[in-house]
Amino acid sequence: MTRSLHSIAQLSPQDLRELLSQSLKNLSSDQIRASSVSALQSRTVSLLFYENSTRTRLSFESAIRALGGIPQSLAISHSSVQKGETLSDTALNLLALGACGFILRHPSPGASRQLTDALKDYPVPVINAGDGYHAHPTQALLDAATLLHHWGLSAEVDLPLRGKTILILGDIRHSRVARSNLELLPRLGAQVLISGPGSLLPSVRELTEFPSIKSVSFPDQMLCEVDAVMVLRLQVERQETGFIPSQSEYRHFWGLTRDRAQLLKNDALILHPGPANPGVEIDPEVMASSQSKILDQVKIGIATRKAVLAWAWGGIA
Repeated sequence: MTRSLHSIAQLSPQDLRELLSQSLKNLSSDQIRASSVSALQSRTVSLLFYENSTRTRLSFESAIRALGGIPQSLAISHSSVQKGETLSDTALNLLALGACGFILRHPSPGASRQLTDALKDYPVPVINAGDGYHAHPTQALLDAATLLHHWGLSAEVDLPLRGKTILILGDIRHSRVARSNLELLPRLGAQVLISGPGSLLPSVRELTEFPSIKSVSFPDQMLCEVDAVMVLRLQVERQETGFIPSQSEYRHFWGLTRDRAQLLKNDALILHPGPANPGVEIDPEVMASSQSKILDQVKIGIATRKAVLAWAWGGIA
């Protein structure tokens, strides 16, 4: 049995426990060696990235290799997509060339589900690696795994993040990472706060989908109380002009500056999904601080994506 992953919402409580538990197990070197021959042995997995990526694409490639598979990255800018070939036709041709599933990043919301529908006669997984501003489920899973790992919490209990308060700071309106975390973190028991310019927050209608989420006007109000802050970059590629007066004003009020970071508790964690804009939403000194787990997120991304791939191809490795 194979499974596709489009969003956090589709995952059952059991799925979440399995994926997060396996992510944490994969962090040990013994587990990495033990699972090096498993779910994807000698299978080819195509990476279709219609948008640029560093961390997500490379961590998926590493995860595929660790599970015995063969990553096949299509260079979209040099492919027949430039001649008008559709997503579904591209996928069908790659299946004919031996692919057994797809990792898809695409600018259109819902693209991964649409591809799954187009391939309904082929039992191959499609894993969403980011679709427009809609969802980025594997990023949310690795964010949660990072928090669990650093807090020494088990993913096998109900509500493992109960009692933790997490602030998501920045351009939430345009962030697929934020949306997936708004779906995931409350399901794990966390109290989630959001803060940013009003023009970059979800609409009132959108927030009705997340009734437990609380909005604060400025981060200074809550930084001393939160257990973790997740900083988001300005999604300029998804914005029209006029959302903020200037980047300097944004940094002044909402950036996690060196001075503002000093409001955090000494053991509070700092996350950022990347890529970061140092000096805008976060200062370089903050990124390099002992509280920053940004590079750990990158490392844990491989462990989490290994878990997702094994899950998609029939079971946890």
